[in-house]
Amino acid sequence: MSPFIFVVLQVSIVAYALIGGVFLAFSDFIMRSLAYTGGVGGIEAMQVINREVFRWIFMALFLGMAAVSVFVVIYSVTNLAGGPGTLILIGAAVYLLGCFAVTVFFNVPMNEALAGMDLTSDTTKDYWTNTYLPRWTMWNTIRTVACAVSAAQVLIGLIWLTQVQMRLA
Repeated sequence: MSPFIFVVLQVSIVAYALIGGVFLAFSDFIMRSLAYTGGVGGIEAMQVINREVFRWIFMALFLGMAAVSVFVVIYSVTNLAGGPGTLILIGAAVYLLGCFAVTVFFNVPMNEALAGMDLTSDTTKDYWTNTYLPRWTMWNTIRTVACAVSAAQVLIGLIWLTQVQMRLA
């Protein structure tokens, strides 16, 4: 394994964990806190969060790791054999499916629906309470778990691969 790939995998582990940590905060206490605001405050705060996320380092990290994960999947399939390669491949694929795809197909559409809603409307409050909070949080928890699994899989795969290569050297 080249030093470049070694560093890419190490950075991936840290990045998956960082992204998962952000999602964990939302699933653990941010969404619950927003729910306790009585509706309008939580809705408005989430609308602002959903706008601001596009202007911050999180989005670069989130999207960048999707591209890196595609690279890692391809590299694993073409260059890494056996158990270590399989773990690394699974880790990157889990990020792509459980984090990135879930975001694109579930969380973002809910965010877009919420963004266009009137804060004072009963329909908005109903959507917030009965649809957005439970469903968005459930999908966000799936993203959290996917990031943790990705970090763990790549970490275990990298350790295993390093041990195998040291024995062969």
